Amino acid sequence: MALGALVVVGWTFMQNRFQPGSSLDADVTIGIDDMPQSLDIRSDSSAAAERLLVDNVYETLVTVDQDNKLQPGLATSWKTSDDGLTVTLTLQSGVTFSNGHTLDASDAVWSLQQNVTNKVADVDELGDLASVANPNATTVVITLAKPNPTLLRALSGRLGIVYDSESSSADYQRKAIGSGPFTVADFQPGHSLKLARSDTYHGTKAASNVVEFMQYSDADALSKALTDGSLDMAAPVSASTATGLNGKDGLTVKEGATTDKVLLAYNNGTDSLLSDEQARKAFRYQIDAAGIASAQPDAAGALGGPISLLEPGYEDLTGLYPHDENQAGQMFSYFGAQYLTTVNLVVPEEYRSLAETIKQQIERQPRPTVNLEVLSDEDYAKRIKDGKWELTVMSMDGTDDAGIFADPDSMFHYDHTEAQQAYADARAATNDADYEARMKAYARLISEDAASDWLYTRKCFTVASTKVSGYPTSMINRRMPLAGLTVK
Repeated sequence: MALGALVVVGWTFMQNRFQPGSSLDADVTIGIDDMPQSLDIRSDSSAAAERLLVDNVYETLVTVDQDNKLQPGLATSWKTSDDGLTVTLTLQSGVTFSNGHTLDASDAVWSLQQNVTNKVADVDELGDLASVANPNATTVVITLAKPNPTLLRALSGRLGIVYDSESSSADYQRKAIGSGPFTVADFQPGHSLKLARSDTYHGTKAASNVVEFMQYSDADALSKALTDGSLDMAAPVSASTATGLNGKDGLTVKEGATTDKVLLAYNNGTDSLLSDEQARKAFRYQIDAAGIASAQPDAAGALGGPISLLEPGYEDLTGLYPHDENQAGQMFSYFGAQYLTTVNLVVPEEYRSLAETIKQQIERQPRPTVNLEVLSDEDYAKRIKDGKWELTVMSMDGTDDAGIFADPDSMFHYDHTEAQQAYADARAATNDADYEARMKAYARLISEDAASDWLYTRKCFTVASTKVSGYPTSMINRRMPLAGLTVK
């Protein structure tokens, strides 16, 4: 009985040692500008929740590397049937959750079923699920009603997280039960998140004992904390913050690739000037996208199409519409003075400077003039929703998000039968090679038709003490695996 009591006491201590309010000192302190309001990734659809918790606290069936390529996660391997309707995943054995419970295929099946039942964010990315089964403890079989060539990609994000089916009643908003290299030691919404190394992790143990994220809403305060040593690292940071700290003693600024695409979006609706193919193409010739990309501090390079370098189906389409004001002028001249008068460019504050550049470039032609409106976020969202705009500057940050141009009911109101069929063909692909080839054809088609003007892809920035190593630099706006993070 005495030994049993000691075991119970010891287990209770281990369970409670990292609870909210923990005073553990951090090995590494990281500044961020957005903190999730909840630890429940299923209900908190913010990018912050996924960025900080996935790969650190939670693991997914499939993961991605720094080049956004699919890699084994909890599933060591997978196989897709020739017809694309059955995906079989083989899971690692000997994996446990942070509470000591065993993680097996039944937990994976339950987690997928919960995604569907509770309609979690982005659940449509799973496609038409016919069934999910676990014939044994290490096998998950997903059966689809029709092919979904991006299913594995979906399983690398929040939809692929495996939760403990035995802890279904846990308060996941304040508590995290994962299988990753860290556990949540403390969480103060809007202020801080502290991760502690999991000594029971099935893989290589985290290099740091404790990693703490601190929220900074002010860029100047963040910069000061980095320079005075209050922070060991900040990621991701704005281009202006990175530029201001570049060359500072004791700090290193690193750049990384993302899938974030900045575009001059067109409203292709029937009431818009941009419903006319000739007008769309004229604008693309008129806008110096390459010049804009070279001048923007956050630009990794010019784009030219809806798929970024890190996404399946990428092709360099920047040559389709080289900057040519003479060609643009000839095309604009086809329109009568009464038809081609003013175009409305509506943007939120963050894109004011870029929008002013675009306005200047367009107005090098006699017509049209540009009515630039810089709106609050609330007013901007309403204008876009109401369709009362013709041009806007925006970003799209997601793998395989190009399909939005195949939806005539999207904000772009782009209704092109051939494009819709091309995208449907891509979605019907039963293997990766066919999907990539078909997406490449789809992307070229909508770029040639000038559905919008894709300007550049963004890069992300990390600023860290020269004593810090083992941190990722690419895709950190989406996920930030920190198991290798350490300080000399």
